[in-house]
Amino acid sequence: MANTKSSKKDLRRSAKRTAQNSSTKTALKTYVKKSRKATAAGVPEDISKNLVLAVKNLDKAVQAGVIHKNQAARRKSRIAKQAAAALKAAGN
Repeated sequence: MANTKSSKKDLRRSAKRTAQNSSTKTALKTYVKKSRKATAAGVPEDISKNLVLAVKNLDKAVQAGVIHKNQAARRKSRIAKQAAAALKAAGN
């Protein structure tokens, strides 16, 4: 257990940040999952809408320091690639 006042405060702040970060990470997973489901369904409007929403939230998480920028780039790349393939298939 922490002894000094400042280390006790550090523990409180750390717990608060951990809770906020895990909440944000869970939300990111949900956005990516919605994007993938829309891609699987093949409705072009839903694909575009959910892709934009997922990318926006991934970028926000990077700005907040919740995830690394390379991780966000990888996730965005993967869902964009899937969405592009689905849109191309829907166009034919």
